[in-house]
Amino acid sequence: MFMVIYKNPLYYEIAFSFVNAEKQVDLFEKFIKKFSKIKVKRFLDIGCGPSLQLREIAKRGYEAVGLDSSSKMLKYLEQKGKEKGIKIETVKADMIDFHIKKKADFVFIMMGTIGYIKNNEDFLKHLNSVAHSLRKGGLYLIENFTLDWLNFKPQSWTMSKDGIKVKTTYRVELKDSLNQIITEKLKLEVNDRGKRLLLERKCDRKLIFPQEFLTLLKLNNRFEFLGWFTGFSKSRYPKRLSKSSMDNIVLLRRN
Repeated sequence: MFMVIYKNPLYYEIAFSFVNAEKQVDLFEKFIKKFSKIKVKRFLDIGCGPSLQLREIAKRGYEAVGLDSSSKMLKYLEQKGKEKGIKIETVKADMIDFHIKKKADFVFIMMGTIGYIKNNEDFLKHLNSVAHSLRKGGLYLIENFTLDWLNFKPQSWTMSKDGIKVKTTYRVELKDSLNQIITEKLKLEVNDRGKRLLLERKCDRKLIFPQEFLTLLKLNNRFEFLGWFTGFSKSRYPKRLSKSSMDNIVLLRRN
């Protein structure tokens, strides 16, 4: 059976349940202590999905806001918050052009989600939306920016929870080198207590090369580039990258 992955929040969450949200939020707080110019009370997760991070953030007493284009994901996230006795606000919107009523103090986008912006014009619109939604002096953290696209290899892993097993396969293929387009293929093979499902997603993504990214930031002129840092799996403290890696963090500060 073929199903749309994003319409199945539970299986999606299980597939990526290797994420250590507590460790990630610890690192958020360390970045804030070192680089933020404002006190942080309110977090915004762009393209949030089931967001284990927002659940941990709300658990620590912060205001937590999740933005996503999927109503099912947002309802799932709200329900998970209620089950834990925590409040998570949700906003249904596209990550390119959005507005939130109350600005955040810290904005983040995880798991390479930034790569779903398909052209430079939309990327500039995205930066403007983030700038409108983030207080001056606040940080914008981007995880897994595509820095090391030349050495990417297919990945496969299996996760289980409450009798449900999900095998995930992820690969990318070059589609259009002139326009820097790759095709991403994600497959989830689900065994839900004997019920078997196949969920697949195929979509194109645009690579934004590092120097191109910096040029777009200058053109936008609303953020200060603070650097490329090692990703969550490699560091418990803010540590600058010494070489290209797909496991990375990009840190910006609102001007």
